[in-house]
Amino acid sequence: MKKIVFLVVIILSVNFVFAQKQARSDTVSYLFAGHCYEYESLGRKVDFRLAGLDFSEYAGVWLGGDVTSEAMLNYSTTTYIDSLFDLGNPETHWSLGNHDAREGNWEWYYEFSNRESYYAYTSNNITRIVMNTNLVPTNCEMIDDQYEMISNVCDTIQESKYLILLMHHGIWIDVPGLISPALYANSSLKYWSANCDSINTPFVNSIYPQLIEVENRGIEVICILGDMGGNKKTFSSLSDDGIWFLGAGLNHNEPDDEVIIFNYMESQQVLEWGFHNLDSLYLLQQLNE
Repeated sequence: MKKIVFLVVIILSVNFVFAQKQARSDTVSYLFAGHCYEYESLGRKVDFRLAGLDFSEYAGVWLGGDVTSEAMLNYSTTTYIDSLFDLGNPETHWSLGNHDAREGNWEWYYEFSNRESYYAYTSNNITRIVMNTNLVPTNCEMIDDQYEMISNVCDTIQESKYLILLMHHGIWIDVPGLISPALYANSSLKYWSANCDSINTPFVNSIYPQLIEVENRGIEVICILGDMGGNKKTFSSLSDDGIWFLGAGLNHNEPDDEVIIFNYMESQQVLEWGFHNLDSLYLLQQLNE
């Protein structure tokens, strides 16, 4: 009986969310998912619940990395990922995880998306910076180029209402007001460097001060990581400087896996977000088919 009641509550709750969204004709939605690979298929596939969603409900899908266990080992796997998420869609964004990037072949990322592995993109007065947190000082030219791109965006952004940074790894260590990513993320890169100028360029010293400046100009800043799920399913916290830090991830088809859905009301230029149980979203779609 408890299971039936729980199921009814889930269906009513999710139906209410979608009814509210449909009632606002000026609302566009985006879905964020991280650590997506499916254990049952030895990591070669995307979690069947995520792969089974109807993404026409969303203006775009934002991927927080580790889409499959070896996304770029074989060309066929990258082709499969493209068939699910339409990597060439300007609103689809993929921040590479270590399981995506570690075999190389990053040229396939460019081939399918027509973008480098780090870039900035703006639509609906929302600027997104997609980071490649796999870059290390041995990739100095690329890591410096990524840092310059981030700095240029932070220096020049004016019209956007929101600045969103998408990343895979837990790199926001020692940010004032936040607990360590080691307590909730699958990764916590203590020695990650933003550029090659010195050995002391962690996120908190190099990128975070620029984000504070953007926030102080009245543009809301949101950082999102996707390397979650094995430890905690979600993370949401406001730093002492008023910047949002979010995270969500899946872990081998577990029933409490979560994704983030962002709803943007264009007329009001307001972005809202919430965590949603993937089992519930998948079940609702199956019931409506």
